[in-house]
Amino acid sequence: MGQVKRKEREGMKKGTKKWMAVIFCLTLLFCMTACQKEDTSKTGADVPEVTTTTAPTGDEVATPEPTAEPTAEPTKEPTKAPEPTAVPEHVPAKLETNGVPQEYKKFNKEYAGRVVEIEYPTYSYADTKEPITKPAYVLLPPKYDETKQYNVLYLMHGVGGDPHEWKITSVFDGIRCAMDNLMYYGEAEQFIIVVPYGRSSANYADKSMANMGTFYSFGQELRNDLIPYIDANYATYAEFDENGYDLTAARDHRAMAGLSMGGMQTINIGIGECLDIISYFGAFSAAPTSNTAAVTAEKLAAFEGYDVNYFYNICGTSDGTALASASAAVNGLDELTDKITDGENFMWQTVPGGHDHNVWHLGLYNFAQLVFK
Repeated sequence: MGQVKRKEREGMKKGTKKWMAVIFCLTLLFCMTACQKEDTSKTGADVPEVTTTTAPTGDEVATPEPTAEPTAEPTKEPTKAPEPTAVPEHVPAKLETNGVPQEYKKFNKEYAGRVVEIEYPTYSYADTKEPITKPAYVLLPPKYDETKQYNVLYLMHGVGGDPHEWKITSVFDGIRCAMDNLMYYGEAEQFIIVVPYGRSSANYADKSMANMGTFYSFGQELRNDLIPYIDANYATYAEFDENGYDLTAARDHRAMAGLSMGGMQTINIGIGECLDIISYFGAFSAAPTSNTAAVTAEKLAAFEGYDVNYFYNICGTSDGTALASASAAVNGLDELTDKITDGENFMWQTVPGGHDHNVWHLGLYNFAQLVFK
């Protein structure tokens, strides 16, 4: 009995040892697994993320896509300068028939003339002969220089007008701009323009027809007072001397022109009385009292040794006021005197228009291209 119980106790001890060994092994395994997980969790944050792709099904084998070449930055081209705005090509001036070209009527701020109002001493030649002072306007050419010498144009107004009829006091007026632009492009010689009151009377501002007779005495004022005043005060070609000087010496540098009644003055007074001191003439729609060609030829004969450098005429074909008289002033003139040769120093031009500024401005524009050449 005692031996049996001892054997049972020894068996129970052996069984207990077996279970304890098993439990020890399991515990050891558990600890090792736990340590591995702990190591992985510590190093996983430093491992780059790996993108997995799903393998193709079936027999297809996925071909790995080629690694893309790094995209090179595009070469930056230098910024191009903006193309300059095209400047319209200048069209050279020529004698026109349909009005002053718009290009020449534009204000040229870089090359604009300057107007001066003057007062000069003269006499009331048409009536009382008393001393008077008269105003006039002088348009100096662009960049006027007192050290140079300039040609001079004496420009006359019509019977019902005054110097303002030519509008040279307005810097933006088309005909004044045309003079500046012709000189700017070198298509007209530089010249001074003098616009006086054409009535040689103390009532020079009276525009009524009753004062019309005072226009015919202007020749004395022009020769004796106005021209000497301009020569004395501006840079002209004349060798002025207050004690007297030869006005004829600079005749090739003087011109006279006018519209309507001023055209009459150009023919009757300029050519008829002052050929020795003026050599260029322009009549725009010459008034009905203008000398006929025959009378002008007789006047020219008296000026032996003095030639006409140029005589230009223009009139509108619808001018009921002056077409007949302007035509009569020139028809056959070249056959009546050897001082006039058509096509050389003489032009008669008819253009569309009436007795108006469109014709007169065109006349001055064309005349400016012909004088002082």
